[in-house]
Amino acid sequence: MPVSAAAVRLYVRDALRDDLIAAVVVSVLLIPQSLAYAMLAGLPPQVGLYASLLPPLMYAALGSSPFLNIGPVAVLALMILQTLQLAPAGVSPSEAALVLSAEVGLLLAAAALLRLHALAALLSVPVLHGFETGATLAIAASQLPVLLGSSAGGATLPELWQSAAAHGFDWRGTSAAFGVAALAALILVRRLPKGMASRLAPLVVLLAAIALTWWWDPLGLSRVGTLPPLALSFTPPRLDPALWTALLPGAALIALLGYVSSLAVAESLARRVGQRVDARRELMGLAGANLAAALSGGMPSAASFSRSVLMSDAGSRTRMTGVFVAGLMGLALMTLSPVLAWCPKPVLAASIMVAVLSGLKFGPYRDAWHYDRTEALLMWAVTLLVLGVSITAALGLGVLGAIALLLQRSARPHVALIGRIPGTEHYRNVERYQVLLDPEVLSLRIDESLLFLNGRSLADVVQAHLDSHPQTRRVLLQMSPVNSIDFSGLSALKELHETLARQGRRLDLSEVKGPVLDRLKAGGWTEWFQGRLFLSHHQGMQDHHGQ
Repeated sequence: MPVSAAAVRLYVRDALRDDLIAAVVVSVLLIPQSLAYAMLAGLPPQVGLYASLLPPLMYAALGSSPFLNIGPVAVLALMILQTLQLAPAGVSPSEAALVLSAEVGLLLAAAALLRLHALAALLSVPVLHGFETGATLAIAASQLPVLLGSSAGGATLPELWQSAAAHGFDWRGTSAAFGVAALAALILVRRLPKGMASRLAPLVVLLAAIALTWWWDPLGLSRVGTLPPLALSFTPPRLDPALWTALLPGAALIALLGYVSSLAVAESLARRVGQRVDARRELMGLAGANLAAALSGGMPSAASFSRSVLMSDAGSRTRMTGVFVAGLMGLALMTLSPVLAWCPKPVLAASIMVAVLSGLKFGPYRDAWHYDRTEALLMWAVTLLVLGVSITAALGLGVLGAIALLLQRSARPHVALIGRIPGTEHYRNVERYQVLLDPEVLSLRIDESLLFLNGRSLADVVQAHLDSHPQTRRVLLQMSPVNSIDFSGLSALKELHETLARQGRRLDLSEVKGPVLDRLKAGGWTEWFQGRLFLSHHQGMQDHHGQ
C-alpha cells in the first residue's frame, strides 16, 4: 500500500523525532548485547551484529508492535548453544546457525499461514516462568568462567562443573579483575535515577574497559578480536538434509519460545498505552526476521524484554524505530569494528550477568505453591531440568506437563447440584448457598463445554447425583456455561437421554446458547430428544408437564 505525501509529512511532524531518539537509546544497549549474546551462543561476535541489521527491518515491515526490538536474546542464545551441539561433524557453528534461523523462520511462517497463533497457549505461565528462571541462572553460571578468565565452559551446571574440574578450576587474575570491576560498576549504575545518564551508563562502562585495554594491553586478557568487514552476502543456508534434520527439534522449541516470549512482551507494552497486538502478524514479523537472519549471516532472533521496555520508555511511536536501529547498527559495524576488537570478553560476560539477573524473580514460586502445588512442582521441575539436563528436556516436560494437567482437570465435567435461592428466581450451588430443592426435579448446572475430553463422564456424573436423589422424575440441565459441544459431547448427551428414558425419567435443557443449539440441530437432535427446552432455568423448574 503506497504511503501518501500527507502521511509522510504527518509522521515527520509528530513521530520522527521520538522514533530517532528511541533508536539511539536502544542501539547503545544493543551493540554490547549483540556481541555478548552471539558469544554466549558459541558463535563469532559479528554474528550478533548481523542479527541486528535485517531482522528488525523485516519485523518493521510485517509485525504489529511499535515497541519490540528484534535481535539476539539471552535465553534463545543458550538454546542455540545447546542445539548447535547436535550439528553433524564438519559443520561450523556459523553454518549451523544459518540453517537454524531458516528453520525457525519457516516454522513460524507455516504457523502464520495456518493461523496457529494460539500455539502460545502451549507454554503455561508456570512452565514459562520456570524455564526463564532456570535459563537465567544457567546463563549467569555459564558466564562465570568467562568473567574469571577460566577455560571452562558448558550450558548446564553439571557440564560447567565437569569442565571446571578438568581444567583444574583455573582462572586468570587480570581477566577476573576486569570482570569483577565491570560487574560492580554495572550493578552500581543500575541504581542511578532513570534517565539518559542511566541508559548510557552501560556503554560508558564498556568504552572505559575498551580504552583501558587499548592503553594497557595486558597479557592473558581475552578480547573480542578483529571483526571482519561488513559483508551481507545474501547466500542461502547450507542444504544438507542431515543437518536440517538434526537441528529441527531444537528449531521448533526456539520458534515456540521466541514467539511466546515476544508476544507476551508485545501485549504487556501495548496494554500500557491502550493498544492491541495482532498475534498472527507477530508470527509473520518473527518469521520474516529469522528468514532475514538466515540469509544475512545472523542467528535466530526474537524480541528482547529489556530492550523493548527501553524502546517503549524512550518514546518509540512507530515501527520505524526498528528501521532506524538497523541503520545505526550498520553504521556501528562499519565504523566501530576497530574499537570493538579491543573489548574484553570478561566485561561482556559481566554485562550478560547483570542483564539477565536483573529480571530474576522467585516470588512466583511461592505464589504458585500457595495456589496450586501441582503447578508449583511443575515450575520447579522445569527450572531444575534447565539447570541440570537440557533446555529441550525442560520444555518438553513443561509442554507435556501442562497438557497433562489440562486433561486431568477437563476429563470429568464439573456438574453442580443447584437450587433456588428463597424469594428469587436465581439458582446456585447447594454447597455454597442456602437453597430450596424440588425432590422430583434434579436441577444440575454443567460448568464447562462438552467435548471429547469430558463427554464420556457426563452420564456417570449425573447418575452419581441421581443415586443421592432416588425420587427424581426429571433431570433439568442448565446449559448456560456450555460454550461449545463437539460430536463426542453430542453423543454423551444422547447416551444420558437414553439412560434416563430407560429409568422412566425425562431429560430437559435450559438456557442453551445459540451456537450450541445450532450444533445440536446440525447433529439431528430433534430425531431423538424427547424432553423440553426452556428459555430460563426457572421456567424449567416451574414446569410440571409430563411428571
